[in-house]
Amino acid sequence: MKAESPGQESVAGNSAYRNTSSLIQHAQSHFDAAHFQGLMAIYGRPLAGRVVALRQENGRHIVDFVRCSYLGLDNHPQIVAGAIEALSQYGALHWSCARTRLNFSILGDLEAALSELFGARVITYSTVLAANMSALPLIASGYLTGGIKPVMVFDRLAHATLAFHKGTIATETRVETVAHNDLEALETLCQTNDSVAFVCDGVYSMGGSADIERLLRLQDRYGLFLYVDDAHGVSLFGKHGEGFARSQIVGRLGERTIIAASLGKGFGASGGLLLLGTARQEELFRRFAIAHAFSASLNVAAIGAALASQKLHRTKELAKLQQTLRDRVALFDSLVPTEQRGSPLPIRTVEVGDELKAIAAARALLDRGFYTSAIFFPTVARGRAGLRLCPTAGHSEDEIRALGSVLHDIHGEIGGAAVR
Repeated sequence: MKAESPGQESVAGNSAYRNTSSLIQHAQSHFDAAHFQGLMAIYGRPLAGRVVALRQENGRHIVDFVRCSYLGLDNHPQIVAGAIEALSQYGALHWSCARTRLNFSILGDLEAALSELFGARVITYSTVLAANMSALPLIASGYLTGGIKPVMVFDRLAHATLAFHKGTIATETRVETVAHNDLEALETLCQTNDSVAFVCDGVYSMGGSADIERLLRLQDRYGLFLYVDDAHGVSLFGKHGEGFARSQIVGRLGERTIIAASLGKGFGASGGLLLLGTARQEELFRRFAIAHAFSASLNVAAIGAALASQKLHRTKELAKLQQTLRDRVALFDSLVPTEQRGSPLPIRTVEVGDELKAIAAARALLDRGFYTSAIFFPTVARGRAGLRLCPTAGHSEDEIRALGSVLHDIHGEIGGAAVR
């Protein structure tokens, strides 16, 4: 299932044009329908495991398959305790101060611990969006590529928090977009340009992944600069949860690879980070990256939660959770056929096709106690609407089996299009 670039960017030479009004025009009616059906902007209270009490529906309990806490760590007692302990010790939640001036000491402790855990120079950010916003203009400047401004090449399905910055980058250097995982087109650009930087996801939010091995070969052959947003891959792979991309890179990252990752999702805390390979890169980012030089850090609770999570990542519990996740995904695959069946990645999409049928399917699931994401343009291409589901280590086998049974039940109810 392929996404369409948010805003429908058109890139030509050094200019990038966005057509946000067209996006709104095409998507508004489906957002209206999803809101009317009570599927969006839902508020709830977390209970045990993946159960949520919905405020909108008088506290009714449902099982959530929307959250990207793939290891079930977002309500782990040690991580919650870490947040509370940090707040208690520091007596403050947030400092309204640019990070070039003043930082909490505990933040230095966290970045040092994460640097050791992931084998890189780590800088944390309040979100992965902030990390991407900081990194991409610096890469485009040429300061990380020997003074030569690289052609910035985006994968067609690069996440919205990457693709949104094409216009900003195009004021600095040339921007190109290639079809999803089209490494032949990328290699052609490497052959015909002095410097190329490729921007992609490690694990894509609608399923699938980058071919890290082939990208590393292109890097060896042409000096390709790699920027990989591995927000959905962190914690799920590697002995210490290094992530989908970092776990495939032996030794140092070097000067031509930067990885963005999430401290939420699999990691179970909150925030984003960049994995850098050199001291010079770290110096540049700490001085000139927009979200570092002109914004504040993670709040103290998030820092405490992340510190607790990195400790857990050094224990045997991580491997057990990773295995439980693999087992739950395999169980889901045995019950529900999807394009992603057999993949070790924990994201599944059930294509429906028609947008209103996809919304109806999500509502039917919610009525039966399961909250899933109805996905439609601009998240996916027009006419390829469906459901996005995240089986996690926090789900029980019974919850997975029950979801599979209900998915097959609603298959007939909406015209035989929900599961195929």
